[in-house]
Amino acid sequence: MTPEQILAIPPRVLTQSQREFYFSEGYILLERIIGDEWLKKLRAATEELVERSRSVAKSDKVFDIEPDHRPDAPRLRRVSNPTEHHPVFWEYITKGPVPDIVADLVGPHVKFHHSKLNFKWAKGGEEVKWHYDISFWPHTNYSPLTIGTYIYDCGPDNGPLMVMPKSHLMDPMPSQYNSAGAWTGCLSDEDVRRLDLEKAVTLTGPAGSLTLHNCRTLHASPKNLSDTGRPLLLYTLTSADAFPYTVNPIRPAHDQAILRGERAAWAHHDPRPCLLPPDWSGGYTSIFSLQQEEEQSSAAMM
Repeated sequence: MTPEQILAIPPRVLTQSQREFYFSEGYILLERIIGDEWLKKLRAATEELVERSRSVAKSDKVFDIEPDHRPDAPRLRRVSNPTEHHPVFWEYITKGPVPDIVADLVGPHVKFHHSKLNFKWAKGGEEVKWHYDISFWPHTNYSPLTIGTYIYDCGPDNGPLMVMPKSHLMDPMPSQYNSAGAWTGCLSDEDVRRLDLEKAVTLTGPAGSLTLHNCRTLHASPKNLSDTGRPLLLYTLTSADAFPYTVNPIRPAHDQAILRGERAAWAHHDPRPCLLPPDWSGGYTSIFSLQQEEEQSSAAMM
């Protein structure tokens, strides 16, 4: 569906002005929209996964850990596919309010693509450099969006999400390969210098807030310099008429599950081109290891 078609449908949760803001700016922040009962469940489930990570000595398909991660002092960067490792995370995205909110931005038929639980550990949790999402997992259109749930308060020192307004309208999008032809999953220093970083918006918010950004929107987050960790629960959802045409690098069990509405009979194709990622059929770790160039050999352009 096009933005005009979506905006013509009465909203379920958002106001019309909020929907128009999203299509104009490429993001939206919804403060305190998730209730305390859900937050309690999500916090407990997150703590359980952190406890499980204590026995992990090196990054694997589930846990991506910082180099100084230890059993007595866990330092996670990511849990891949949390919906498969604790039932609360799948319950939240199927029975909670998020799919209805997303339906107001992608249309009434909403599809699951993947989930992840990103961490920025206290006192130095790693930054995420400026990048955009869609070339990690290209689709036939640009409806995919990522929803972040702040399950704890996120202030300016916690490494909050930053977005570049209207960057989803850039055409063409900048490359996310380096000068040697290796995929880094971020913009080059030269491309970042071309950005007017004074226009970047920092999305801080209290627990229960949602950040939503379009798959073309440039975003980043700084290190966590605070004394408290910042877990950020992320889901990527799409319109039902958006279909991936490369391997889903995260390989979730629920990939393409319909969360609201019905399966699409036709694919919607956006005419704008999309940068392709490397061939990840052999596996994928995380944006952290890619951006830190820990695995340049495996990220080489095919």
